[in-house]
Amino acid sequence: MITVRNNNNANEKAYTWIDARNVNRDDITVLTEEYGISSELLADILDQDEQSRIEKEDDYTALIVRVPLDDDDESPLKQNAVPLGIVLTQDKVITVCQGDSVVLEDFARSRFRQFPVGTKEGFVLSILGRSAIVFIRILKFINRQKDLVEEQLHKSIMNYELIQLLEIQKSLVYLTTSLTSNELLLEKLEKTPIFHLNNEDERDFLDDVITDNKQAIAMASIYSDILTGTMDAFASVIGNNMNVIMKRLTIISLALMFPTFITGFFGMNVPLPWTTNPFAWIYLAVICAIVAICGAYLLSDRNNKRLIKANIGEARLTRGRRNRRKKTSSRKKII
Repeated sequence: MITVRNNNNANEKAYTWIDARNVNRDDITVLTEEYGISSELLADILDQDEQSRIEKEDDYTALIVRVPLDDDDESPLKQNAVPLGIVLTQDKVITVCQGDSVVLEDFARSRFRQFPVGTKEGFVLSILGRSAIVFIRILKFINRQKDLVEEQLHKSIMNYELIQLLEIQKSLVYLTTSLTSNELLLEKLEKTPIFHLNNEDERDFLDDVITDNKQAIAMASIYSDILTGTMDAFASVIGNNMNVIMKRLTIISLALMFPTFITGFFGMNVPLPWTTNPFAWIYLAVICAIVAICGAYLLSDRNNKRLIKANIGEARLTRGRRNRRKKTSSRKKII
């Protein structure tokens, strides 16, 4: 869908903003035939993996930036960015985006403050600045969701929470890649003669945009590192819990092996005691239970922990004796 929006500011240079979002084949035909945008550039803009860059053509200057994507159908934890093409002609600013973005919607509804939108170059900087602010807001939202998922994982480790952490990690990777691509474009805008800034205010605003973008990159990097450590920690916890469960099952199976051995031994063709006693099965059940309990105790960690504590106490006692001997010897040397 293509929308024409006029920016008639008496104090600045007037230009027309051509807003093309959710473009289809008819929109591509209009952009190519009526506005003279090359089909190769449109193909690059509509490529989801296209990186930010600036290039100069005969009739226009084209920029490709990465902006946050609005997708209501996706999970709120799945955040991504899409390429936004900005074409600067003599009296027009044409923005082309395959999807929709809250950045473009903010400018369409005039929801912005202190952005230099009076000139075409200032409008481009305003889009980059608003994108950096939205990226920071999305990163803070993702971090809050990560904390909530961690609280759920502390109570019970389920596959659903782990899948949510994986979605958050993927979103951080996509956002970090987009922010890094925009950073390269911003650094190039400072040096390239293709993009001319009109006044000192726009230069100062460009510096602010670079600062905000670097802040977003740092936040994304920190959140990604923390999330990686969190997932590794929970993976270790899951593995440790599995080892504990397998150890308990092994102890139970070994403990039950002793009474099985007893009953199996007496099941052979040998004279059996208490054959005439009607309560013999009770005696055997009690003996098997006692043997199983004793075997489980000997194989359990309690006995090992008691031995470890005894060894630790003995080591501390030995260390204390050595320290006392050293103090005594040092006193004798001083005397």
